[in-house]
Amino acid sequence: MIRKKIKEILQSGQTGSQVLVKGWVRTRRSSKNVNFIALNDGSTIHNLQVVADSETFDEEFIKDINTSASLAVTGELVESKGSGQNVELIAKTIEIYGKADPEKYPIQPKKHSLEFLRENAHLRFRTNTFGAVFRIRHAMAFAIHDYFNRKGFFYLHTPIITASDAEGAGQMFRVTTLDAKNPPLTEDGSIDYSEDFFGRPTNLTVSGQLEGELGATALGEIYTFGPTFRAENSNTSRHLAEFWMIEPEMAFYDLKDNMDLAEDFLKSLIIYALENCQDDLKFLAARLKEEEKGKPADQQSMDLIEKLRFVAENDFVRLTYTEAIEILKNSNPYKKKKFQYPVEWGVDLQSEHERYLVEKHFKKPVILINYPKEIKAFYMKQNDDGKTVAAMDVLFPQIGEIIGGSQREEDYGKLVARMEEMHIPAEEMWWFLDTRRYGTVPHSGFGLGFERFILFLTGMGNIRDVIAFPRTPKNAEF
Repeated sequence: MIRKKIKEILQSGQTGSQVLVKGWVRTRRSSKNVNFIALNDGSTIHNLQVVADSETFDEEFIKDINTSASLAVTGELVESKGSGQNVELIAKTIEIYGKADPEKYPIQPKKHSLEFLRENAHLRFRTNTFGAVFRIRHAMAFAIHDYFNRKGFFYLHTPIITASDAEGAGQMFRVTTLDAKNPPLTEDGSIDYSEDFFGRPTNLTVSGQLEGELGATALGEIYTFGPTFRAENSNTSRHLAEFWMIEPEMAFYDLKDNMDLAEDFLKSLIIYALENCQDDLKFLAARLKEEEKGKPADQQSMDLIEKLRFVAENDFVRLTYTEAIEILKNSNPYKKKKFQYPVEWGVDLQSEHERYLVEKHFKKPVILINYPKEIKAFYMKQNDDGKTVAAMDVLFPQIGEIIGGSQREEDYGKLVARMEEMHIPAEEMWWFLDTRRYGTVPHSGFGLGFERFILFLTGMGNIRDVIAFPRTPKNAEF
């Protein structure tokens, strides 16, 4: 008999057929001479109720069917007499693949803290919450590739090991095969990287952007979707040392084209989630509401599905950084000194400022453009005013910045001068500068942090809960 997924069974609602299902036990309860087993195979948040009567299965056998035991069950699908499901399975045979000691299994069918589940990240997929999160994460990864494929973009695999620091921040993980206790040294006593595997210092990448630009200047439109790494010692709910980035780069795109693509891209992903992840989103929306039940009304989050529709159905407001600073300076929180961080032209806006603009002032997603060049990267196109660059940040409710991007500087002379200002050695970036020497074009791109987007989409409060095995300071357990 061919195995059927529980999702398929529940969606069809067909009764009278003989089926084989396999999965893990969520719960088992007994009533008179009948045992009710909630079986889940990961294909859906919903369980299939398996009915096992005591005449067919003796008590000694049934007692081994506990939470997280794995089973193969054959039987007949019948109309369910209980509420919550349209069909149930009358078991004829049950095979126990693997038992789970109820005294030792850590993820019992009760409420656990998210911190506890992080400590048991190898098992947390079996909970409703994390099953929902990771099904949505999968759906979004598919939707991203589908979106760019339909747009005619090419998927480019940029290197994970690199000798360049795309952001100029210096917070990178070193990659080396040198002996940590006795590395080779030069005459002046420094480490001799010519003896290393690559013959030079190398690191894990912080971004695929620079290599992405090389592809875009020949293929037209490309995108990357891969892991990136930052050795930033930030132990917060918004930081990871290893995370995934989506970075499109487009030749012949100016800043407006870039904004148009970013807005369309985000809306497309959210619409896909609303159309294809309804069950999981409804569960997570109810979970969020329950979590925030005790909070004052003004501190509670917007309903999750309502928030997603809010973003998908509204045009994003577009304004300059300078205009945003004026709005913030005229705001009540600024006048009443409620902002934690300063507001003045030249400072990098913090999440509290971004969220005020989105949630309080405009009540819509916002795209800010034309930031001061001193707070942005060397590769961004310099505007004619000499003070700003053609940067853009997309701001979302409850999360702040979700996309950062810019039109790239295509002028060779301006780019070299800016690199000198920021002490970035041009000789090490000769390959990047070659794209400005030979057939330079206006071009643009942006980066979407995948985990930050999933955080927004699922309503989870900590970025460690939307990646399978989070890498954070002093944490690489799994």
